[in-house]
This record gives sequence, structure tokens and C-alpha cells, in this order.
Amino acid sequence: MLWRILSEYFAASRPAAHADPLAEYFHHNPGRLIDKWHHYFEIYHRHFAQFRRQSPVVVEIGVFHGGSLQMWRSYFGPGARIVGIDINPACRQFEDDATTILIGDQADRGFLAEVRARFPRVDIVIDDGGHTMVQQTTTFEELYPHLQPHGVYLCEDVDTSYSPDFGGGLRREGTFVEFSKTLIDRLHAWVTTQPGQELDRFAYTTLGLHFYENVVVVEKRPIDPPRRSQTGRPSF
Repeated sequence: MLWRILSEYFAASRPAAHADPLAEYFHHNPGRLIDKWHHYFEIYHRHFAQFRRQSPVVVEIGVFHGGSLQMWRSYFGPGARIVGIDINPACRQFEDDATTILIGDQADRGFLAEVRARFPRVDIVIDDGGHTMVQQTTTFEELYPHLQPHGVYLCEDVDTSYSPDFGGGLRREGTFVEFSKTLIDRLHAWVTTQPGQELDRFAYTTLGLHFYENVVVVEKRPIDPPRRSQTGRPSF
């Protein structure tokens, strides 16, 4: 009897075989080439699951061989509009009825303005582009404010912030990681803004920041001024 109870307990506690559909897709990839760090899939699924079967507009910067475009199509389901951005014109071949390919430099603010104009609603931005400091920072500055009010912005491969080859270095000023640290202060503008100053828009449009190894995620949400109250009886 005890053995059966324990068996049922551990069976119920065991994750479902398909709990992470992105990892499942990747490891049984039926399509074009994908290059990803394995721990990314849990992060993707944690932040993107809410958009599945909701016909999101997903912008991925960095098309590579086009495999991740197919992965996102499978994950988000019919109705999703996948927008791939790359500097390589050869990536145009991956365009189809549900996938738009735009060729341009993500560090070009004029080009990113064209992206905003063409896609007035964007639910998710995934920056897997050139990974240089100017590219990552410029793209965030131009596209994060454009995300719909409940959108998600994900920048991956931020380890380049520590690589001199990409303009990085540990605690070096101007890296994307150091830029992301300033977002923590901006999130707390409710308490740092002085009387007469305008409140940083980031504070009332952002739910939170998530720092993972090699990945930064920023979640948007309309935020009311923080409120505090007390309930219950005092104990002393």
C-alpha cells in the first residue's frame, strides 16, 4: 500500500512529458537549422506561454538559417504573424504567408522606425541579432516603447557585454548589461522622482525585469501608482 501511494505521488509530481514544447521541438527539429543554448527554452516558455494561440505579432531579430521562425510558428499556432529581421538579404527566402522578412540593420534607428510603422502592434520582440552593444541598446530604445501594453521584450546572448570583441567588458560603461542595470533605477522612479519632475514612462509601463544567465527579459504592463495599506488586528 505504501509503495503504491509513493508511486502515485511521484507520478503526479513528475513534469508532463511535453511541459516545455519549445525544447521538445528543438530536440526533434523537423525543419531548418536552429542554434540555441538549451536553457533558453524554459525562459521562452515561461514568458511566452500566455501568447500561445492568441495570434501574436512576434518580431525576431536575427534570422540565421530560418529554423527559429518555424519553431515560433509551431509554438504560437495559427494566426501568429512572425516578423524576421536580418541584415543578410539571403533570408528573404524564408518569407511566406505567415512570415514577413525585413532586411536592415538593427542599429539603424531609421530602419527601426520603418518597422514600427509597418507593424503598429507588436506583442513580442526577441533580439537575437548581431549582439553588439550599440545594436542591443538601440533596438531596446526603439522597440520596447512600441510594444503593446502587455508585451514582452527578450534580449538573448547578453554575454557579449563581457566580450571586448563585441564592445563589452566586465562593468564596462556602455554595455547592454550595464544599460539594463539602469532600468532597475528607472523602474523605481515612483520613489526617486523629485517634486516637479516628470515621472519616467518606463515606471508606469513596466511590470518587471528578469535577469537570467545570458538573457534579459522585460515585461510591459500598465502600472498604477504603488499603494500601501494594512489589514488585520495589531499583535502588540
